[in-house]
Amino acid sequence: MRIIHFLVIGALIFAAAYVYRIKMESTARTERVLRLHAEIREQRDAIAALRAEWAKLDAPLRLQGLAERHLQLKPLTGTQYDQLKNLPERPPRLVKPGETDPIGAMIEAVADPNTVTGSVPQPGSKR
Repeated sequence: MRIIHFLVIGALIFAAAYVYRIKMESTARTERVLRLHAEIREQRDAIAALRAEWAKLDAPLRLQGLAERHLQLKPLTGTQYDQLKNLPERPPRLVKPGETDPIGAMIEAVADPNTVTGSVPQPGSKR
């Protein structure tokens, strides 16, 4: 009978230690979850403060004041427009007549209709 009592007492002590360990782990995890919730709350508050600051910096009246103070721009008037005949002459050609334009050749190579890209379906294919 004494052996059974010792076994039962040993099992109870083992069970108590196991339950205590589970309780301590759950308490540690609960504290970690609470810390994470606090960090999330702090980050959300920081995001809200940054959004408020951005809204203040992006205010149209503030930008208008900065533009007037720093850019020295004048309002556009109707008399600022001129006729086409008063435009300056076209700049001289960099490529002699009869020679191929190197930049134009590159553009034509890229704009070749036979070139297929991933964003344009191949001619004749169905999507």
